[in-house]
Amino acid sequence: MPGTGLCSCWGGRVLPLLLAYVCYLLLGATVFQLLEKQAEAQSRDQFQIEKLRFLENYTCLDQRALEQFVQVIMEAWVKGVNPKGNSTNPSNWDFGSSFFFAGTVVTTIGYGNLAPSTEAGQIFCVFYALMGIPLNVIFLNHLGTGLRNHLTTLERWEDQPRRSQLLQLLGLALFLTLGTLVILIFPPMVFSHVEGWSFGEGFYFAFITLSTIGFGDYVVGTDPSKHYISVYRSLAAIWILLGLAWLSLVLPLAPLLLHRCSQLWLLTRGLNLKEGGGPGTDGLPRLQKIPISA
Repeated sequence: MPGTGLCSCWGGRVLPLLLAYVCYLLLGATVFQLLEKQAEAQSRDQFQIEKLRFLENYTCLDQRALEQFVQVIMEAWVKGVNPKGNSTNPSNWDFGSSFFFAGTVVTTIGYGNLAPSTEAGQIFCVFYALMGIPLNVIFLNHLGTGLRNHLTTLERWEDQPRRSQLLQLLGLALFLTLGTLVILIFPPMVFSHVEGWSFGEGFYFAFITLSTIGFGDYVVGTDPSKHYISVYRSLAAIWILLGLAWLSLVLPLAPLLLHRCSQLWLLTRGLNLKEGGGPGTDGLPRLQKIPISA
């Protein structure tokens, strides 16, 4: 009966996944609370101490006036205006910064440090995202598919000599290694140098960005004390698009690479694979064919 099939599906697959999902969220909440709550309390206390020191040094101000000034600063920050510096700071809406913002919209990163403040800008952002997000998904899917088509020869590697298998495996590993360097290693080094971050902070920014989490605690090109080249943020937006496309290719290929490595290792040791067919021409078991899309 349909009801019985639904119950069995819920109990056999959905319920365990739901429990694992909830447990994972509870684990994350517990760890983040243990790691961050005390630091937040210390920062809050330090901020209150600094406000009291400010009032002691400037007796002409009272607590109410200071709170009003802090509110003005917070409103400026929400609108994307950096309180540091003065009116000569670079605009957040020049073409390079606007291009970077458009990239964060269609990729759903949404750092949160900048948003349209005008009603017309907010309305345009809604419709721009409605069209841009599906377009971005289609573009990344087609780009990842096109790159995978160049690697379809791996599907026929069980019919090739052992040396060809090893060369193909090394070529795939080299491709993934170079991609990791170009996408996840070199850019954080550049960002760290330009922004004055540590490499760990640069790598953290790269991961949070390419995973489309986008907290907004680290954003490139926002320090008013630094003089960036005009295309700096535009190049960062292009890096984001390329990085997302590379990840759409790597995520399906990583399990394939691990599977091929394990098969090749077992063959070199002369073990019999239970999942393989009959022995090949060289007396070793035939490898099971695993498609690229697996």
